[in-house]
Amino acid sequence: MHKKHNYCLEIRWAGNTGQGTNNYRSYERSHIVSIEGKPPLQCSSDAAFRGDKTKYTPEELLVASLAGCHMLWYLHLCSEAGIVVVAYFDNATGTMVETKDGSGYFTEVTLQPTVTVLTDSMVDKANELHKKANEMCFIAKSVNFPVHHQPSCSVKLEQGEIAKL
Repeated sequence: MHKKHNYCLEIRWAGNTGQGTNNYRSYERSHIVSIEGKPPLQCSSDAAFRGDKTKYTPEELLVASLAGCHMLWYLHLCSEAGIVVVAYFDNATGTMVETKDGSGYFTEVTLQPTVTVLTDSMVDKANELHKKANEMCFIAKSVNFPVHHQPSCSVKLEQGEIAKL
């Protein structure tokens, strides 16, 4: 039997400038995502679509969801395999293409996790576990475009320096 998880949130448009959606330029794209017990997220559309560049966009949050899900699975798998991760950083990117009708779609997301492990003996397995993390990631399994990985791994040295491998 499969376990079922439900996720609930509220989204509220906050961009009515007094004219509603009278025309394409008459309203702001600002909206607030609220989840009980958590701080609200101030969101907007991408600046390319008349959005507020100081707020999170749905497209950014999709890339962040993929990066976060991968990281959490990766850390879990490392802990199970005896790989001690002491630092994790990802510089994730996503590519979206607009179509002639004004809609669009993501063509790919690339995760670039930089991992620091405790010893040299952990590096090979640490690198290998990114593939398994991608296979396990709930979000990556739910999208219809490729999620690429360009990982790197370093070892924490005694003096606090990091050796790139």
